[in-house]
Amino acid sequence: MNQPLVSVVVIGRNEGQRLAECLDSINNTQIAGGLEIIYVDSNSHDGSPELAEQRGAKVLRVIPKRPCAAIGRNAGWLESQAEFILFLDGDTRLHPDFLPAALQALAENPEVAIVWGHRRERYPERTLYNRVLDLDWIYAPGITDFCGGDALMRREVLVTVDGFSEDLIAGEEPELCQRIRALGHTILHIDQPMTDHDLAMTRWQAYWKRALRAGHAYAEVSQRMKNTAFPLWVSECKRNAIHVSVLLGMLLGALGLTVQLGYPLPLVGLILAYSFLIIRSAYKARWKCRQPVTLLLYGVHSHFQQIPIALGQLGYWYNRMRNRRQGLIEYK
Repeated sequence: MNQPLVSVVVIGRNEGQRLAECLDSINNTQIAGGLEIIYVDSNSHDGSPELAEQRGAKVLRVIPKRPCAAIGRNAGWLESQAEFILFLDGDTRLHPDFLPAALQALAENPEVAIVWGHRRERYPERTLYNRVLDLDWIYAPGITDFCGGDALMRREVLVTVDGFSEDLIAGEEPELCQRIRALGHTILHIDQPMTDHDLAMTRWQAYWKRALRAGHAYAEVSQRMKNTAFPLWVSECKRNAIHVSVLLGMLLGALGLTVQLGYPLPLVGLILAYSFLIIRSAYKARWKCRQPVTLLLYGVHSHFQQIPIALGQLGYWYNRMRNRRQGLIEYK
């Protein structure tokens, strides 16, 4: 068998039908030079490995003591043969036009190490969570500081930086990107559909845990990168702490004044102040969406998520002081 041009590394755990659709979308993608599919399974119990084998994927199984996406991605690309590695999550579907466009971008820009495109939610209308978090995937095209989990990378660069950091439970892609940028490479976000994603979020607890995990990633990665040429998320951590302090300070101040004065006018002022912040955030995000209700919901999300993000940061520091390592924070 000739060496393929692209190796597609898919990671997943108990994705079921979503994995089947992911693999089918890869098999339906045609590129000159061919591709191979490697599926890395993290101890599924729904028959995912067998399903992947039936669809022509090479299957690897990893059962680490401390699960994380980085372990699966490293296992996949180290097993692969191609010059370019496309990483996908098992709950996504690949757009047929992405790989040709991404490969062309890499050919035309030798300094670019990673190319990624647009990821969007497959079913934003099914739940409020899907609807709002769909906007979180939207980034402006151009040179970026980092990419997400779906991206096409040069194999030689992955070899140089020794792949993903397996001691991170989240934020492994942005952390990898900073080490790659330190070598003088760039990350390019092209204006091209890349994948659609099935978040399938129906529970409040899942929304909360997702934000907790983000907060943990912010804290851990920012501490690791703070003294490097690219101090990722250091300012975001500080802004999150200030943001939550202001929101909670406003709430406590309004409650205190209400009790002291004996009438609810301060609470009315609090509602107006919160409403202003929400509308302001919705207005700033108008380039992402034209639906006013969705933008208002996104405005609420932009502020409310700061609370579990801050708790995720505190959790990181609590575990660090006790010399403990946080396990995987699963929200599905």
